[in-house]
Amino acid sequence: MSESLSLVDLTVRFGETLAVDNVNLRLPTGVIGCLLGPSGCGKTSILRTVAGFESPGAGVVRLHGDTVAGAGWGHPPEQRRVGMIFQDLALFPHLTVADNIAFGLPRKPAEARRQRVQELLELVGLPGMGKRYPHHMSGGQQQRVAIARALAPRPDILLLDEPFSSLDVELRETLPRELRDILREAETTALLVTHDQAEAFAMADIVGVMQAGRLHQWD
Repeated sequence: MSESLSLVDLTVRFGETLAVDNVNLRLPTGVIGCLLGPSGCGKTSILRTVAGFESPGAGVVRLHGDTVAGAGWGHPPEQRRVGMIFQDLALFPHLTVADNIAFGLPRKPAEARRQRVQELLELVGLPGMGKRYPHHMSGGQQQRVAIARALAPRPDILLLDEPFSSLDVELRETLPRELRDILREAETTALLVTHDQAEAFAMADIVGVMQAGRLHQWD
């Protein structure tokens, strides 16, 4: 099985602070992985380094076998074919749902963009809602819009940073399984970070346990 993501001896520092300490992992294509651990354990630093927002202090990041980052250097995020869903969703309030989803498709012809948006609205269970604005939707619906926007350019891997933390308890119990089904349907490789064991086990095929910057188990 091919690998979408490989981290080799990855170390990340912020000044004197060691955020990620010699982490190794391999995420096969089509698999959903999860980094599980408390706040400050280094899981989000790994996600940001994979995305290209941080550079390693040591070690390398490989995407589909290509080295995209090493000690002190890295390809910019837009060259990595990585999608990311942030903790606060970061939807544009002044754009409709359809325009939010199409934001990552600026170079496609108008008809191709429209078709891709409709396809994604169907995939995430929001058909016919393209003309709505995010503030007119529930938290769960906004989460689906964020997922559709991240999937629009067909990323090689989707990164999710605590994506359910702002939702109410009921949605946090149901949405991880729904998102897993969406990713399976889209055949998308994904890496989730969370401090919630229930979310990790509801979504992921492989779970990594992190503490104090170290990956203690990946299985």
